[in-house]
Amino acid sequence: MDLKKVTINTPKKEGQPKFDLLEGIEYGGCSAKLPAKELDKALSGLPKVYCDNLLVDIDTHDDAGVYQINEDTALIQTTDFFPPVCSDPYEFGQIAAANALSDVFAMGGKVLTAMNLLMYPAYRPMEMLKEIIRGGQDKVDEAGGVLVGGHTLTDDLPKYGLAVTGVVHPDRIITNDAAKPGDVLIVTKPIGSGMIMSGKRLGEVGEEEHQAALDNMKILNKNGAEIMQKYGVRAATDVTGFGLAGHAMKMAQASGVTMILNSESVPLLKGAYDLADIGCIPGACFRNQEYVADNIMFEDDVIYEYQMLMLDAQTSGGLLICAPENEVDKMLKDLRNSGYPDSAVVGKVVEKEKKFIRITK
Repeated sequence: MDLKKVTINTPKKEGQPKFDLLEGIEYGGCSAKLPAKELDKALSGLPKVYCDNLLVDIDTHDDAGVYQINEDTALIQTTDFFPPVCSDPYEFGQIAAANALSDVFAMGGKVLTAMNLLMYPAYRPMEMLKEIIRGGQDKVDEAGGVLVGGHTLTDDLPKYGLAVTGVVHPDRIITNDAAKPGDVLIVTKPIGSGMIMSGKRLGEVGEEEHQAALDNMKILNKNGAEIMQKYGVRAATDVTGFGLAGHAMKMAQASGVTMILNSESVPLLKGAYDLADIGCIPGACFRNQEYVADNIMFEDDVIYEYQMLMLDAQTSGGLLICAPENEVDKMLKDLRNSGYPDSAVVGKVVEKEKKFIRITK
C-alpha cells in the first residue's frame, strides 16, 4: 500500500489547476468503457468459477460479486476507475469515488473499506494527485467506509477509482436477476450526463448546466440503498456506462422478463434534450445502440432524441429500482426527501415479450 492516509480536513486549494485534467482525454468517466458487445465476445468461453460461498458471480453481469462468510454476513466486492470527467482534481476524485461506491449500494449493502486505484503522469504537479485522493477520501467517509490504502502507477492520462468492499445480509442481497412481472420501475437520478460532458467539450453547454451535471454525479446512492432495504426491494442496478436502456436490458435478460420504459417519463439533466436535438451525441450512445440492438424495441412514436438519451452513457448515475407496486408512492416520497428530488416512475416489468426491452413514448 503505497498511498499514505490523507487528512480529510486538508483545505481545498482555490484557483485554476496547474494543468487541465481533461487534456488529451477523448472519453472520460463511464463513457470510457470498452464496447459492451465486443467485451462480451472477448469474455465468452472463460472457465466458470464454482464456489459454494459465491452468491453472486459474473454470470448475470451484476454490479458486484458477493461472497458469503457466515450465516449473517456476505461481502460485496467491486472496483471501478476511469479517466477524468472534469478539470478540477478534487471534483474528479469525488465523482470517481461516488461511482465506484455505487455498486455496493445498488446491491443494498453498506460500505466497509475502499482502496485507491490511481494512474497519474509523474511529470505533473503532485498536489493535484493529492486533491484527487482527497476528493475520493471525502466520499468514502461520507459513505461510512474507511479508505485503507491503494496503488499508484505512472500514466500519461490520469485515471482514478476505488476497489470497494461492502457488507450485506445473505438474505437481503439486491440483484439484477430478481425482477418480476408487476414490479414498477423507478429511476432516482436524471440522465443525460454523457451528452452534457460532450456538449461542454464542444462549447455547447453553459457553466450552470455543466456544474449541475457534476453535482448530480457526486450524489451517493447510499440513501437509496437504505430505502430499498426498507421496502423489501430485491431487484435493482445502478445506471452507468451502458445507459439506462443497456442496464435495463441486462436486468431483463438476467430475470427472464421484459421491461417497458416510458422515455418521456425519464428525468433529464437540464440541457440534455437540447443537445440531443442539435445532434451533440457522444460516441458511447452509438456503441450502446449496437449493444442493445437485438434485444430492444423502440415504438414508432419514440423520437430520435429520446432514443439517444436512453442510450447515453452515465457516470455515477442513479438507481434503477424494481419497486413493489403497493409501495411505489411511499418509496417515491422517501427518495425525494432523501436527496433524490428527481426520482420518477419510468416504466414497469411484464412477462417476457419478443424483446427484453420495449421503449414507449
